[in-house]
Amino acid sequence: MKHYFFFFTVLISLCSVAQNKTIAAGEKLVYTASYNMSGLLTDIAQVKMETSEVKTSKSTLMRLKCTATTFKKWDNFFKIRDLYESYVNPKTLTPYLYKRDISEGGYYKFMQYKYNHKAKLVKSLKRKKRKDGKTWDENKTVKINASTKDLVSTLYHIRNLDIHKASPGDSQNFTILFDNEETTITIKYIGKETISTKIGSKECYKLAISVKDSDVLKGNNANLLWLTADANKIPVYAKFKIPVGNGELKIVSATGLKH
Repeated sequence: MKHYFFFFTVLISLCSVAQNKTIAAGEKLVYTASYNMSGLLTDIAQVKMETSEVKTSKSTLMRLKCTATTFKKWDNFFKIRDLYESYVNPKTLTPYLYKRDISEGGYYKFMQYKYNHKAKLVKSLKRKKRKDGKTWDENKTVKINASTKDLVSTLYHIRNLDIHKASPGDSQNFTILFDNEETTITIKYIGKETISTKIGSKECYKLAISVKDSDVLKGNNANLLWLTADANKIPVYAKFKIPVGNGELKIVSATGLKH
């Protein structure tokens, strides 16, 4: 399931990010994730993207929360309980804290990033489980570029970009921090396309992605995302191809939208 989120987060547009004019606290997007099993796309999990307001002693932040959960009938086959979240400035979506807590078929990993943007550093904590069930921690300080972001905050930054200014065929590189390593992503704007979804017929921006020096995504223009071509820029549909297969992610419902 980590490939679903990795796929989404690398789908960046082609312009610099501005103030947050798109995301509001209280938004909830629900998706069905499907995977190609024996030649048939099969619904295996539910993915949710939710935002909420979090007050601290010093400021008010926005929590960007993404979860993935297999449907019960698939739990015995490959149980997934994944949580990804980023705590950001609600005006700029600049991340301050990131957490990734994944449990997939008996495999467990926890990652945490604490940002120091002035120093261009991230304090990272990685926690894994040994075969005997005990956990071990690894602390590390990672140097990052000024524009590097985590998975979740990058995902939400997409929707504040001026995609309408891009021309079909335009492409650009971007950087995310994944497993303590900066990863370079190439994004290409394909154009507009109207598609049918469970929340209606939507005119969308169609984006294609590739990952530099990695085989996490396969094929030429085989990894695609459709964002609504309106003020909300909701991800409504995605197709991906990875080394172990291919799948899709389709929106089921969208509530609490800003516009």
